[in-house]
Amino acid sequence: MDAVLVTAIFGLLLCGCSVSGVEGIGVNYGMIGNNLPSPDKVIALYRASNITDIRLFHPDTTVLAALRGSGLGVVLGTLNEDLARLASDASFAASWVQSYVQPFAGAVRFRYINAGNEVIPGDEAASVLPAMKNLQSALRAAGLSVPVTTVVATSVLGSSYPPSHGAFSEAALPTVAPIISFLASSGTPLLVNVYPYFAYSADPSSVRLDYALLSPSASAAVTDRGVAYTNMFDAILDAVYAALEKAGGQDLEVVVSETGWPSGGGGAGASVENAAAYSNNLVRHVRRGTPRRPGKAVETYIFAMFNENQKPEGVEQNFGLFHPDMSAVYHVGFSA
Repeated sequence: MDAVLVTAIFGLLLCGCSVSGVEGIGVNYGMIGNNLPSPDKVIALYRASNITDIRLFHPDTTVLAALRGSGLGVVLGTLNEDLARLASDASFAASWVQSYVQPFAGAVRFRYINAGNEVIPGDEAASVLPAMKNLQSALRAAGLSVPVTTVVATSVLGSSYPPSHGAFSEAALPTVAPIISFLASSGTPLLVNVYPYFAYSADPSSVRLDYALLSPSASAAVTDRGVAYTNMFDAILDAVYAALEKAGGQDLEVVVSETGWPSGGGGAGASVENAAAYSNNLVRHVRRGTPRRPGKAVETYIFAMFNENQKPEGVEQNFGLFHPDMSAVYHVGFSA
């Protein structure tokens, strides 16, 4: 690991200095690995890298303790296997809040709590909204005002091309529609995982690489009602916005809770060069909004902080910005 970075990390650990990254650009902290650094070192690495926001897939009190006083914005997820109980047992939701939010709320800047990750449509889908309601009630009873939402994959869309035709699938709509109403009532965004990489890798002969990589020099690949789309990220996101509008969520915002590009693993287009291009293009681009929501920055979380060796072999192990020894896989310019 670079000696300058080591010095910066441990200096941050000691002094509690602030970071100067781009607000609203975060990184997912995945922990499916047996060789990852300790949470205190990880949080210091976030700050040394000028990353201002972090998403946790599940509550971990050691990580939450390391986040105290860090200033990082935190998206905190529930385990999918806890959804059914969170939905059916208000006392369990209260206990969850008392264990993972209340003890840290004064020193940790919680952005959102998401009930479930990519479970709609599916067997757990019916538990999402009741779990959200119970968590919101528990938070209010504790005197906390953290917004509660959920995370969906773009598989909730039955139609996505062209973007203006975006609509939720028949399987997802009965679950998603009341969630949209719930979120709209509190002005809370929906969290969506957006991966141009998987669309590209599934059909690289039909999808232009520069279009998938958000290349600033890419020409329009899609024209929709007079609007030219020069990158797939915007096209996917605007399809989600169109679906929300059709389902009564005209004013609902979207947070991109995951997006990324693998640096290896054998998949089509999986290389360090392409991963670096995607992440850096993304950081520069999302501040501008999309054609459907121009000028409105999109809060976005890159997947992921580390290469995780206990994920499935192949590209899934190679989405990290850093190796487990905290050396960079490639550089991302997070500085404001």
